[in-house]
Amino acid sequence: MEIEAKRWGFRGKQELNAASASTVRGYLNLLMGNINKDNSSSVIRLGHGDPSHFPSFKTTPAAEDAIVDALRSAKHNCYAPSAGVLPARRAIADYLNRDLPCKLSPDDVYLTSGCTQAIEVVINVLSRPGANILLPRPGFPYYESRSAYNHLEVRHYDLLPEKGWEVDLDAVETIADENTVALVIINPGNPCGNVFSYEQLHKVAETARKLGILVISDEAYDNLAFGSTRYVPMRVLGSTVPVLTLGSISKRWIVPGWRLGWIVASDPNSILKKSGVIDSIAEFLNVSSDPATFIQNSRHFL
Repeated sequence: MEIEAKRWGFRGKQELNAASASTVRGYLNLLMGNINKDNSSSVIRLGHGDPSHFPSFKTTPAAEDAIVDALRSAKHNCYAPSAGVLPARRAIADYLNRDLPCKLSPDDVYLTSGCTQAIEVVINVLSRPGANILLPRPGFPYYESRSAYNHLEVRHYDLLPEKGWEVDLDAVETIADENTVALVIINPGNPCGNVFSYEQLHKVAETARKLGILVISDEAYDNLAFGSTRYVPMRVLGSTVPVLTLGSISKRWIVPGWRLGWIVASDPNSILKKSGVIDSIAEFLNVSSDPATFIQNSRHFL
């Protein structure tokens, strides 16, 4: 059996456990499993990005009403298309189009079961033997665990605390090579809470263009910005470098359990299309699960 597992490339239990343990959820499960059950009610859950646990954070009645209306209509009990239902994709494109020089269309939008599945899709699509991906440090650990599961080499670049957690672009150029497939940024930052300025994003885009790699912009916390720096999405620089934006309704609407996310391609020069990345995303979604159809059709609160 061990020989057969190696032959077919099956991952061993130890390898799977290692990848799982490196996620936020894996660490939380470990911690919660060791808490004295008699004192569990006094535990304040700050480890997982789920504000719905706290009574002071509730979603808007408009979102709840949209779900109820979609469910009671009995029109959305069917399977959805792999990329998502067209009205929902159009609504997300319209939502993300604000202030964009090159407008998105529904064909640029692919719906996923939350931002977590969006990460899973792009990591799977970009993984190939010998490839590597550039991840921020500190960052969101799911990128590391997903990359490890796919045997995609991770190379870390640092965020500089003395410069407001800016990207260390010198380090990016040092660690990248001909096998680098993408640079990941998280904006607004998780876990640092920073917001990248337009000037910083422009430098990131120019560096990625110079290296010939795409940018994956994790914007799960889009518009949740505090302080003097205005939130600017990476996709405004899509004409400089191809950008895959990952997002969801989880944080902004305080509904992480509804599991609706997206991958959006900002690529007016069609680089991702010509390279096969877009086709690979569509093909992966053909063999993957998708968000509940009635959630997708509750688009009116976006």
